Amino acid sequence: MIVTPPLADPAAGAPLADAAAWVVAAATGELATGAATLAVAGLGLLLLQGRLPLRRAGRALLGCFLIFGAGPVAAGLLHAAAATSEREAVADLPAAPPPRLAAPAQPEEYDPYAGAAVPVR
Repeated sequence: MIVTPPLADPAAGAPLADAAAWVVAAATGELATGAATLAVAGLGLLLLQGRLPLRRAGRALLGCFLIFGAGPVAAGLLHAAAATSEREAVADLPAAPPPRLAAPAQPEEYDPYAGAAVPVR
């Protein structure tokens, strides 16, 4: 007798995490790297022919950098944040804020525009 799990049971892993990992693998995998390489080569050819504005080519290159560089940059930032949080202990905040200082009294005829901004005649 073959025992199979029921179809109504949820999957063993986390389906949203698996879907996100698949999207990341599709966006930065070998096929995406090849497509980005061909796109950069095409941009270079169009730039050499003078048929593509420099700003548009720069945007495309920046997009490739953001797509392929986001993972390592985020991993480095998380690693740096974890290292600093383990190294430094957070100081305790004081229980109450310091007392409020009283503002000096304003003269009765207070003119905020009088002074150096007004020319002397």
